[in-house]
Amino acid sequence: MNLTITGYSTALFSTWYFIEELRLLFDAGDGVAPTLLQKSRKIDHIFLSHADRDHLTGLLRLNELIAREGLPHLYFPTDARSISALEVFSKQFDARVSQTSWQGLAHQQSVAIQKDMYVQALRNNHVANAQPQQIKSVSYQLYQLKHKLKAELAGLPQEQLTQMALAGGREIMLEEIRSNLLGYSGDTPADQLAQWNHTGILIHEATFLNRQDIKEVDPTRNRHSTLEEVLRDLAQLKIDTLILGHFSSRYSAEEIDSAIKRYCQQYKIQIPVYRLLPGQVQWNILQSQPVN
Repeated sequence: MNLTITGYSTALFSTWYFIEELRLLFDAGDGVAPTLLQKSRKIDHIFLSHADRDHLTGLLRLNELIAREGLPHLYFPTDARSISALEVFSKQFDARVSQTSWQGLAHQQSVAIQKDMYVQALRNNHVANAQPQQIKSVSYQLYQLKHKLKAELAGLPQEQLTQMALAGGREIMLEEIRSNLLGYSGDTPADQLAQWNHTGILIHEATFLNRQDIKEVDPTRNRHSTLEEVLRDLAQLKIDTLILGHFSSRYSAEEIDSAIKRYCQQYKIQIPVYRLLPGQVQWNILQSQPVN
């Protein structure tokens, strides 16, 4: 499936990604509505990864613009209490959004967004003080379902297949094939990368370029990934396309691109790697030129 992905992602300031064909938004940081303008009205599903302000402060205006009966569907980590409080406030502040559907998601809980597609929430370790049983920050995996004839039936004559379908229903003749169409990390340390194996498109954060830079950050603050760790570990997995974002604004475009090229060469990354530079909206990311 060809996807039109537009986004903005700068650590501390704002993050959001819009997948146009799926009418889906990951996170809702500042600027999402005034950037997308009329395209905002194409959003039916909003998946929030956690309650940091740079990932949800664009939500009030966006919701007011697109709210109609039963829409949009808004999903968030079930223990993100700030988001639950935002739901209460928004409905008191603006009666027009009272029909918006808000739903907390637990680890591995799934929701259907189309007949053949669903999104699954995956707990991550971004929130430093979260207890193991708490779901305060999640990543998301988008799956597409297809069905094909069971292998043991492939050689049978069409007349026999037709009789089997009439007798027992076509469903018993098919097997379900699940494809990992797209993954979205949200904010997270690079400690669960294996879960993205066999993902088509992965959108992953890379706040810091290397481990040395992350050592300078207050260790009690929420956790993030480094570019080097992400590229090192993903080199061992099967990923078709990588989109990197959430870089710290301390880095220049030249520093980020140079580091991506260096680590791609070091870890023999062969897949196309795209990036969202700090302070810049990237329209139709997959139609731009890969960094590597």
